[in-house]
Amino acid sequence: MGVKFTGSDIAEMGIQIEKNGKEYYDEVLRCSKSEKAKQIFKFLGQEEVNHVVFFEKLLSSLEKEEAAESYSGEYYEYMKNLSALHVFTKKGKGLEAACKIKSDKEALKTAVDFEKDSILFYYEMKNFISTKDKKVLDEIIKEEQAHLSKLMVLLKSI
Repeated sequence: MGVKFTGSDIAEMGIQIEKNGKEYYDEVLRCSKSEKAKQIFKFLGQEEVNHVVFFEKLLSSLEKEEAAESYSGEYYEYMKNLSALHVFTKKGKGLEAACKIKSDKEALKTAVDFEKDSILFYYEMKNFISTKDKKVLDEIIKEEQAHLSKLMVLLKSI
């Protein structure tokens, strides 16, 4: 299959992942009993908002492209199936994940796992993105790695 994603495709998926992350943090914030944990979840929710803004700026700076397809709809079907493998690419998944959390520490551990999944997802996308847009993907990965580092520090503090 000759499917290639564009930088704008990746940015759009990133926006949805970050929105679901915000939804996740808002819900664990609402359920938390610890004031310290509430401060952490509030901070992390704001981080997700900042990431949405980052991805939206990236998206607005990129040219929208049409992918070459072997048959009509191939590209979007493939994109839908690939992104479905990541828990946070579907709307509402953040809230769904938060509802299963039983403690603040578990909420942060789960957030670390989601962040790792996001980084792996973006690395996998490198195999399907045009050469000229790899720089965009590298910026996204760098941003997610910084977020993972913050989460690891916060996890140790709770």
